[in-house]
Amino acid sequence: MSELSTISVTVPATTANLGPGFDCLGAALSLYNQFVFSLTPVAETQIQAFGTEAERVVCDRTNLAYQAFAHFHQHVGQTPPNIKLEIKLGVPLARGLGSSATAIVGGLVGANWLAGQPLTTSEVLKLAIALEGHPDNVAPALLGGCCLAATGLEADAWEICDLAWAEHLVPIVAIPEFELSTRTARQVLPKACTYADAIFNTAHLGLLVRGLQTGRGDWLQAALQDQLHQPYRQRLIPGYTAVHAAALAAGAHGLVISGAGPTLLALADATKAPTVVAAIQTAWSTAAVTAQVQALQLDSQGAIAIQV
Repeated sequence: MSELSTISVTVPATTANLGPGFDCLGAALSLYNQFVFSLTPVAETQIQAFGTEAERVVCDRTNLAYQAFAHFHQHVGQTPPNIKLEIKLGVPLARGLGSSATAIVGGLVGANWLAGQPLTTSEVLKLAIALEGHPDNVAPALLGGCCLAATGLEADAWEICDLAWAEHLVPIVAIPEFELSTRTARQVLPKACTYADAIFNTAHLGLLVRGLQTGRGDWLQAALQDQLHQPYRQRLIPGYTAVHAAALAAGAHGLVISGAGPTLLALADATKAPTVVAAIQTAWSTAAVTAQVQALQLDSQGAIAIQV
């Protein structure tokens, strides 16, 4: 066996889009999944899941974290070793908080460490983007912080730009008990948009970058508007209008759909965060939706691997 026989990888949840940043903007949040990979002499792979919704996790070789682990070895021309994989869940499944991205990043980082880190972080990220299909969740899950992703000049090349985030700006997540599949959320989107909508989102994304950096409430209130995906997805989330109005009335700078939903993300100053949390909780309760609402922090470290 290798000297590194057990590696623990902790990966943060992510929120994508942030309003106008459709499919290109994401941020890491202080909710985490942990993946513990142990080399084993047993001639089979063992996978176990613990935590909330653990019973819903597939515990065979089709498990997404294991698939990423195996893909890494295929990429470097090696046979995957037999492992015991323990998954400790802290990120809700299918809620728009990047649970699949945590699995992909966790599997790739764990494999890279056990193999002696033959790939750089940039190379791991490229593999993660290829597996996920887009960078907005996997980039912040791996790197931490708030990331803007754009295609590079070469095929399959990406430029990932870290964005400043004001210290007093608090991300608040409202996680309902119901699910919304990414596929369903994609199906309600139109096949094309107008020049007016494209210009609207371009301008508001630029303003959002400055709003996140400065924390200016007036800029953020305007910047979090969107014309490409939210107007179509709002109808899939019961109580959205009431929750949005309650969050703004309580002092939030805005409220948007996290990823494909149904989790909602509000941004507020630290002094207003408790009031916003309570207002969102009340509004969704009134709409007969059970939800977990909490103020989080921006995770600045991304995926962390340690030898156990």
